[in-house]
Amino acid sequence: MSMTIAPAAAEAGPADIRGRVAELHETRARALAGPSEKATEAQHAKGKLTARERIELLLDPGSFQEVEQLRRHRATGFGLEAKKPYTDGVITGWGTVEGRTVFVYAHDFRIFGGALGEAHATKIHKIMDMAIAAGAPLVSLNDGAGARIQEGVSALAGYGGIFQRNTKASGVIPQISVMLGPCAGGAAYSPALTDFVFMVRETSQMFITGPDVVKAVTGEEISQNGLGGADVHAETSGVCHFAYDDEETCIHEVRYLISLLPQNNRENPPHVACSDPADRRGEALLDLVPLDGNRPYDMTRVIEEIVDDGEYLEVHERWARNIICALARLDGHAVGIVANQPQTLAGVLDIEASEKAARFVQMCDAFNIPIVTLLDVPGFLPGVDQEHGGIIRHGAKLLYAYCNATVPRISLILRKAYGGAYIVMDSQSIGADLTYAWPTNEIAVMGAEGAANVIFRRQIAEAEDSEAMRQKMVGEYKAQLMHPYYAAERGLVDDVIDPADTRRVLIKSLAMLHLKHAELPSRKHGNPPQ
Repeated sequence: MSMTIAPAAAEAGPADIRGRVAELHETRARALAGPSEKATEAQHAKGKLTARERIELLLDPGSFQEVEQLRRHRATGFGLEAKKPYTDGVITGWGTVEGRTVFVYAHDFRIFGGALGEAHATKIHKIMDMAIAAGAPLVSLNDGAGARIQEGVSALAGYGGIFQRNTKASGVIPQISVMLGPCAGGAAYSPALTDFVFMVRETSQMFITGPDVVKAVTGEEISQNGLGGADVHAETSGVCHFAYDDEETCIHEVRYLISLLPQNNRENPPHVACSDPADRRGEALLDLVPLDGNRPYDMTRVIEEIVDDGEYLEVHERWARNIICALARLDGHAVGIVANQPQTLAGVLDIEASEKAARFVQMCDAFNIPIVTLLDVPGFLPGVDQEHGGIIRHGAKLLYAYCNATVPRISLILRKAYGGAYIVMDSQSIGADLTYAWPTNEIAVMGAEGAANVIFRRQIAEAEDSEAMRQKMVGEYKAQLMHPYYAAERGLVDDVIDPADTRRVLIKSLAMLHLKHAELPSRKHGNPPQ
């Protein structure tokens, strides 16, 4: 009878438990140290932190619990069998942010340039599955060179698994992508599927095809930052929600964002103690909004006066600036604010503003964040480019998002609210729970001048002094259909309020709506406008 003979003790490693534990600590120390001091110095020389340094900034001190630290790839060929570093270029695990569980994975650019191979992808898949099962936010710290070419199609399949999980987690747990290095090709689609994208200027880029391919195909010469840098995506493409000058500030703001979000779609956002009185009057609001509808003003100053301690986090601050989307708190409760910005394009709705606001409304609704809408909108932006660009279907995205939202919804009309844009901006007719107006409001199908030109065209044309007649008809139209109480008299707004009481009214209204329950019709999913 044959027997399997055990290897010699020397070959099996230390013979006692203390020796085995010492060996474990040595192995962990090598994994924690990374590939080499030279690789770390090279990372720092680029103005970038290492993956572990980034995780330390993101999570509460001492809270990180790593998963599969000792994982190594099994690939062979092209010299891979001689290079099997621990972690395989991605660090995964969980910790806490302000005491609340958060899952994280961070590419380690020092190992294979952070490129994704089969083992690397499997680690990410596992931590994503854990985040979904535990019902906690997922943060990805991205700094990778794309698919690991030496592993061929196996690496590409790894991306497919990530995309599938991004989609499964959408609207279930908050997903935040932090771009801290290059992200090219198909890898860029994972951040695009998440709820928020952060970028750091000069060091992070995102593009599907890089500058060399662009030059080869189109002849255009452009740098990596010019093609897909933080400023490009924050101002032009809208891919990036937040852009910062350095990693430390960026990651600090990620922590702040997490503090405003719930753990998952089954919870409400966390409530914090608030020292700002709920009944504080905002006397400054009486002077911030000009009575003349043609005069611009800065809507952010209105928001600052209303929210707790004047603090808010603006999403997509530099893209589609004619509309503001922000997260803030009222009496310690998180709220989403959508507001026209009269300082840019008079606050009109256009294609980009509609898309920006629609996605924000959907995010708030997914994560149980009440929505407050501040209206001062003269209409949709007219023009051939807008019509040919599909303003109808893009505007319909915002309409669909509001109509589909079941969270508490309050709208406040500060000044102008004209035409279809008024309806789209969460009017009472599309389901706003409460609608308020300031005594400066002008709710109408269109502005008085345009309306008078249409309604009284004949009288104006036949008058001896047509301009005097036109002004008379404008005044008549305003007196009959655009006075501040016209909508209130017809029940189209619930109340006309003193602007200084806005904060108090909003807080009391949201408190009443706190337990609102609304159900959508039974369906697999809707088919929103594209």
